[in-house]
Amino acid sequence: MDKIILVNENDEEIGIEEKLKVHKEGILHRAFSIFIFNDKQQLLIQKRAKTKYHSSGLWSNTCCSHPRANEILINAARRRLVEEMGFDCELKEIYKFIYKTNIDQLIEYEYDHILIGNYNFSPMINNKEVEDWKWINVRSLKRDIKNCPDKYTYWFKVLLNKIKF
Repeated sequence: MDKIILVNENDEEIGIEEKLKVHKEGILHRAFSIFIFNDKQQLLIQKRAKTKYHSSGLWSNTCCSHPRANEILINAARRRLVEEMGFDCELKEIYKFIYKTNIDQLIEYEYDHILIGNYNFSPMINNKEVEDWKWINVRSLKRDIKNCPDKYTYWFKVLLNKIKF
């Protein structure tokens, strides 16, 4: 399994460790969350594959993951965007924050970098990572999250409340 970057609360690297161990022990680590919009200002969201080891079958932002050891964050983000959604585009970091929560008997404790990009076509999803996808207006999305919060990942709900789109 991949090794990911451990950080302190200033996002300074302090080591590397196996990803599942990090999530079992709740160690602070670097992560990223990508939000892709089209020219209609719709957000591309994905439904996580049922085979994911946590938050499976839930709707979330376009893509999220962790940079590997010795991998530059923006390169990792673009790599994962291609691996999960089948396309690449320019990405820009707009926000970062730390969050911690228990999910499916694991602990997400992440220093999360938020990146946005623009893309106007249908993705070519990797079915091992993504079960479904759709473009959605953020206002409609927020209304659905309010009515059906259990359909969405924890971090996605947090981010939608923190960031002004």
